Amino acid sequence: MTAPAIELKGISKAFGPVQANRDISIRVERGTIHGIIGENGAGKSTLMSILYGFYKADAGEIFIGGKKTDIPDSQAAIAAGIGMVFQHFKLVENFTVLENVILGAEDGWLLRPSLAKARREMKSLADDYGLNVSPDAVIQDIGVGMQQRVEILKALYRQADILILDEPTGVLTPPEADQLFRILGRLRAEGKTIVLITHKLREIMEITDSVSVMRRGEMTATVRTAQTTPAELAELMVGRKVLLRVDKTPAQPKAPVLEVENLSVTDIAGVQRLRDVSLNVRAGEILGLAGVAGNGQSELLEVLGGMRPGQGTVRLNGQPLALSGPDADGRARRAAGIGHVPEDRQREGLIMPYTAWENSVFGYHRDPRWQNGALMDNAGIEAAAQTQMERFDVRPPNPRLAARNFSGGNQQKIVVAREIDRNPDLLLIGQPTRGVDIGAIEFIHQQIIALRDAGKAILLVSVELDEILSLSDRVAVMFDGQIMGYGPADTATQVGMGCLMAGLGGDDTRDMTGWTISDAAIIQEGTPDIRTIEAQLAEKRGDASKEV
Repeated sequence: MTAPAIELKGISKAFGPVQANRDISIRVERGTIHGIIGENGAGKSTLMSILYGFYKADAGEIFIGGKKTDIPDSQAAIAAGIGMVFQHFKLVENFTVLENVILGAEDGWLLRPSLAKARREMKSLADDYGLNVSPDAVIQDIGVGMQQRVEILKALYRQADILILDEPTGVLTPPEADQLFRILGRLRAEGKTIVLITHKLREIMEITDSVSVMRRGEMTATVRTAQTTPAELAELMVGRKVLLRVDKTPAQPKAPVLEVENLSVTDIAGVQRLRDVSLNVRAGEILGLAGVAGNGQSELLEVLGGMRPGQGTVRLNGQPLALSGPDADGRARRAAGIGHVPEDRQREGLIMPYTAWENSVFGYHRDPRWQNGALMDNAGIEAAAQTQMERFDVRPPNPRLAARNFSGGNQQKIVVAREIDRNPDLLLIGQPTRGVDIGAIEFIHQQIIALRDAGKAILLVSVELDEILSLSDRVAVMFDGQIMGYGPADTATQVGMGCLMAGLGGDDTRDMTGWTISDAAIIQEGTPDIRTIEAQLAEKRGDASKEV
């Protein structure tokens, strides 16, 4: 029999009192896509970081191609033919694509020959695997889909036969994820071995050959993907049956809490990001805002959350909100009764070196209940954080642990807990379950629904259409800074919404009962496929080099 590409035997790893991996054994066959799933904090990323040399295992053995291999660092992993694409990309943002690809793999002191060689090989790799990206583009100027291609190119340039991807679709739109799967399929066809760490069961079922399930640092099962179901995998991950759909009663909306009229935003480069946006969110309902990333949803949340100035009219409970000046900041918004879960938890929601209890009070630290004379009541804040962590099932429930030491999903829970715990009149929530496992998704969705049922207004932004359609009571679709259409969630279709997300109309959008289609939509007969939508989006933006 052919030796497996990877075999791990008895791998264990602890970080102080936390046992991240416990006696794990796994076998990955050559030329396959092998999924690893589990809840946030289950130990998936730790296990693969050991394989890539980021961590040293406390016990266990690693075999690559049947040979026992010592991997003390990432250079040894690269030498063994292993490449890894991390959830948070390891790219130098002000370097070009070409410079990032050769960084650490230069052929000598003179860069020109290395750059010329890399340019030739990049073209060959792009042609072979569909990894088209401009070698001279600067990282900070390209989208996350393109940045991910650069990470894959880096690994292939170093001649990786084994490619590890950690939550690769956590920051991608559905079209970008589909393109990634096509690339992974080509890599598998060429004999590459791929390990895919993800929490998304749809992706596991669609792309993998086999899947291993981890729970609380242990390997619970390895099965052939074709011989299992999403429900079985979810139960193996969480240890109980999981509801794979949102369970909610019909909304009972009341008076508008948020009213937005003719809101516009122009960025520092003079580009108009929002164009006369008008919408309202009523008490006791969830308004979902759908759209391809970069079409104004982020800017809308930032204006409403006090992070960016705007022009127009915004009222909260009938009272106007300042859109510029000192009264338009996040502190004023929180005082008015607005909670905000930002889209990027690491850059905007947390201060990563600070502890969980410190992060649990950021933005609310001037609340009188946390004051102890001239000082802050740190003991009281820590005790409250402990209660929050237990209520929201943050793992480990240690308020003294730095935010950077939690998994991405548990970081998200810390932010969600902080904002929901304040019982806001209006909750702004961006990408609520990005990088979050199935059990935590179910829990976060339940908390959002509970807030709605308590009579609060919720404005939800997500690139996951399934999430928008299942959570929302009403949906609005944005394209190029405008509202293209809006209506009840239960009469929307993914195809019709996809057309509106591309600035298109047609039969599918007109068939969405009860929906109003904006005059800004381009009405055309028939429904284009997703590649046509992407091409038209790129053409409208005037930049076909960027991934949509």
